[in-house]
Amino acid sequence: MYVKGIYMFRKLAIAALLPLGLIQAATAAELPGKGLVEKGALTYGTAATFAPFEFQKDGKLTGFDIDFIQALGEKLHATPKPLNMEFKGLIPALLGGRTDIINSAMYINPQRSEQVDFVPYMKIGNVVIVQKGNPAKITGRDDSLCGKNIAVTLGGIEESQARADVERCKAKGLKPLTVSTLPTAQDSALNLRQGRADAIFESSPGAAKLLQEVPDTFQTVGEEFEANTQIGFATRKGETALQDSLKAAIKEVVADGTYDKLLAKWNLPASGSIFK
Repeated sequence: MYVKGIYMFRKLAIAALLPLGLIQAATAAELPGKGLVEKGALTYGTAATFAPFEFQKDGKLTGFDIDFIQALGEKLHATPKPLNMEFKGLIPALLGGRTDIINSAMYINPQRSEQVDFVPYMKIGNVVIVQKGNPAKITGRDDSLCGKNIAVTLGGIEESQARADVERCKAKGLKPLTVSTLPTAQDSALNLRQGRADAIFESSPGAAKLLQEVPDTFQTVGEEFEANTQIGFATRKGETALQDSLKAAIKEVVADGTYDKLLAKWNLPASGSIFK
């Protein structure tokens, strides 16, 4: 009777533990079994010209987003595989099935959200950068920009912001901005440095890195704007399984402290986290 009782107890204990194990397995991050460019891999598009999020150093991709996707890949038991391209090509590559996601600090806005779905992971703001000494006398993202030449990344959020300012200046009866669209943020900075542009728009972290690298060349003016803009991974519309996988992996990376460590590594403000 005693032995039988122990046997029954063990059986009940195993039965009680089994559902818990199944729940844990179900909530663990894992990639969907189909619909990927390559099985067991997470193929992502990136435009590696946006430090400190993604850029090239010594011929290798580096930056917060590159480290972040690597950490997520470990949780998902998948190998991250980048396709580096111009920013304007990221959404077409995703919609054309060449990539599984976009991992390129992509700002979430209504226009993009009509084409793709997003899994957000950070919020950042933008600033206006001018030449050191501010020869164009720009005071920020205000009417002092009207009539000036602004260099921006083609297809980036900065282009949308600059074109909105064109309309704002027109509505006030002021001379509109001239918007020069260029392939990369580095091209925009070079145009400003050479005097072919009066200002550029840049993310707050990107501006901090730029001013750290060349402190005698540029300066910021005015206040940070659109400081609650979220950035995220982009997926094709309706790919909920992949989105759920990314969310689960992000949750694990935040929980084990990796996310905060990466913020610190790349000198990104803790206030940029959307997980507090």
